Amino acid sequence: MGRGLQGVKDKMEKATLKLNGMTCELPIVEGTENEKGIDISRLRQDTGLITLDVGYQNTGSCISSITYIDGDKGILRYRGIPIEELAEKASFTEVAYLLIYGELPNREQQQLFSQRLTQNSMIHEEMLRFFDGFPPTAHPMAILATMVNSMSVYYTDYFTEDFRAETFDLMAASLISRIRTIAAYSYKHSIGHPHVYPKRDLKYASNFLYMMFDSPVNPYVPDPDIERALSTLMILHADHEQNCSTSAVRLVGSSMANLYASICSGICALWGPLHGGANQKVIEMLEEIKGSKLSIQSCIDSAKDKTSKFRLFGFGHRVYKNYDPRARILKQYCETIFKKHNYQDPLINIAMELEDAALKDDFFIQRKLYPNVDFYSGILYRMIGIPTNMFTVMFAIGRLPGMIAQWKEMHDTVPLKIGRPRQIYTGSNLRHYIPMDERG
Repeated sequence: MGRGLQGVKDKMEKATLKLNGMTCELPIVEGTENEKGIDISRLRQDTGLITLDVGYQNTGSCISSITYIDGDKGILRYRGIPIEELAEKASFTEVAYLLIYGELPNREQQQLFSQRLTQNSMIHEEMLRFFDGFPPTAHPMAILATMVNSMSVYYTDYFTEDFRAETFDLMAASLISRIRTIAAYSYKHSIGHPHVYPKRDLKYASNFLYMMFDSPVNPYVPDPDIERALSTLMILHADHEQNCSTSAVRLVGSSMANLYASICSGICALWGPLHGGANQKVIEMLEEIKGSKLSIQSCIDSAKDKTSKFRLFGFGHRVYKNYDPRARILKQYCETIFKKHNYQDPLINIAMELEDAALKDDFFIQRKLYPNVDFYSGILYRMIGIPTNMFTVMFAIGRLPGMIAQWKEMHDTVPLKIGRPRQIYTGSNLRHYIPMDERG
């Protein structure tokens, strides 16, 4: 069956397509969690037909062993391990290793991986000139994408278009480590503060917070609860199957584009408000409710009114038709940490009242519109001190290991096929060029 279909069971039954006296049998394949799909790989070759699936909502673009989601049951697992266990017990770097290499690291592997992250935490001094060239108004995601793509220029020792080269491990560690440094530098640049170099003795999340918030006037004081909250946020964002940004990484990477360029494409896709920017929209919505002093019920009513300009962000998901397991974890974090630290934020009260009202409303119940990960993540980022325009950057930092894992898995597949979707053409029929003087 080949490495491309590894882990997939070839079912005996077939799907039969009949059209204009023509019959085509299509194989049924089944994954390890009993997900079934119709293999249409030979459909166009055998019949001259293609399928039309705008947005790829019913199309499997690949075979993957990285992440499993059951949206109806609210299940999310990385390499078979429930997200709840990883959020409670694992570190972000453990999860990164798990996603990329398929197994949790043993002590020796974890030590080597951490060592590589530490050794690659600094960015090339020449890259600082890039920051000086960005205007203060530059969006952090624009800076992040630019700087990640530029790594292929500055880290030529790690750069390779041959995936099978031994340098992949170094490239992966370089990206995972340096993305937090680039993100912190972009924030410091935006507020006119000098850059803070990473420390070798700090762990992943705490090092990022140190580079973000340390200054001669207000030295960074570590808080284990805050550091754990950030680590958990990144774990929850680490991968989510074939979403928009991950699919972008796979599509660009399928051309044999290098890892840096492929990840850059994923960051750009993540930037959109319908994807990684959604949690920023949630905060803006909550701020609007607070500023306008809207009642919770009026918000619920407006959300159901198609003629209203009000939009309720943070509810519903293309995949989950149950409570998003990531949202459940973040809600518990909000309740625990806010209470422990006596943290006051009126937005958390508005959010919880909105959730309570929505989950009791027939409109939301019938449509299975539950809170998603974006609903509470922005509130936690606010508590940590992350500015709103950095929310999507934080998403990108967390999602990076998953993007790298997906890129690696695709290159492990034999043969590697370049992505080339088809289309149904609806333009003009054959017509001919008319010279300018005849066009009137």
